[in-house]
Amino acid sequence: MTESFENGNTENINPEGIIPETNTGEITLEKNTAETIVSESENINFESRLNLTELQQSITAIKEEINSVIVGQHKMIDQLLVAILSNGHVLLEGVPGVAKTITAKLLSKTLSLHFSRIQFTPDLMPSDILGTSVFDLSKSAFTFKKGPIFSNFVLIDEINRAPAKTQAALFEVMEERQITVEGTTYEMEAPFLVIATQNPIEQEGTYRLPEAQLDRFLFKVVIDYPNLDEEIAILQRENALQDRAKLDKIKKVLSQADIIKYQALVKQIVIEPQLIEYIAKIVTSTRDNAFLYLGASPRASIAILNAAKGYAALRGRDFVSPEDIKESAIPVLQHRVMVAPEREMEGLTSEQIIKQIIDTVEIPR
Repeated sequence: MTESFENGNTENINPEGIIPETNTGEITLEKNTAETIVSESENINFESRLNLTELQQSITAIKEEINSVIVGQHKMIDQLLVAILSNGHVLLEGVPGVAKTITAKLLSKTLSLHFSRIQFTPDLMPSDILGTSVFDLSKSAFTFKKGPIFSNFVLIDEINRAPAKTQAALFEVMEERQITVEGTTYEMEAPFLVIATQNPIEQEGTYRLPEAQLDRFLFKVVIDYPNLDEEIAILQRENALQDRAKLDKIKKVLSQADIIKYQALVKQIVIEPQLIEYIAKIVTSTRDNAFLYLGASPRASIAILNAAKGYAALRGRDFVSPEDIKESAIPVLQHRVMVAPEREMEGLTSEQIIKQIIDTVEIPR
């Protein structure tokens, strides 16, 4: 997609940099209803877990809707879908113009969820995200006005444009799915998903995200440039104005209840003990690796476990395979480890080191 197409709609931008999104026909359930869905979904029996046909049909329909606008980027789309099934957040990194934002927006249009978008800027304050207390003249008292983070699907655009103080406002809500403001705790409605985009940190005007925040993203997805054939297809679509026409015709595929049900289903996917040990060996190998300054925490092991189940469901299986784990390891680990400075100066990347670790750890038979 072209950068102008990604950023073409600017009429709703307010001074705080927050862009309200209004999706016609969204299905938004009350909190009590969502809690009931979660409770009922946890009671899915073994027989229903084995039948992933309905989930597969929904995934195929979502891909068709997104691919009607986006050319290529199939791996990124799969990773976003795995994150939804695994109930995890995603960090999308790529240079401007590689369809990070538009893909996230298209995905949101296929889901009947409350959606909000926050444009991160250097002057954005935590209260612009979380909300603030305002004086209500009719009640002669202060009331809490919720910020845009109170949504099911939150798109944070250019997350590394904001300083550390603003980033810290996301720690609690991303990990615990709750927000504490002025001594009062507010639970987030399920499901709660954050998709953030960022430009490479070498670019002007960007900040490095704190390690504690990076650890809260299930995946970091690095988006490459399209190949020659994809670039030609993008130009052909743009010339025919096809993307702009189809953007408004994206159909909703999954309801809030569907997503909660599928997330509960994915949790019950089987993983053998030897594969749990395989995950642990991969992660612990990052902690005593001479090429790494900082290894991955146990949270990374849990993330690989959950993501591997998501990949199994995406592929129509009710059990985890070694390939699911290998597919999950790089996007889960590459933002959680730190390359030793001397190795980084040599041009070695975290992805290369993780690939080497995966090749070294013996695959269970």
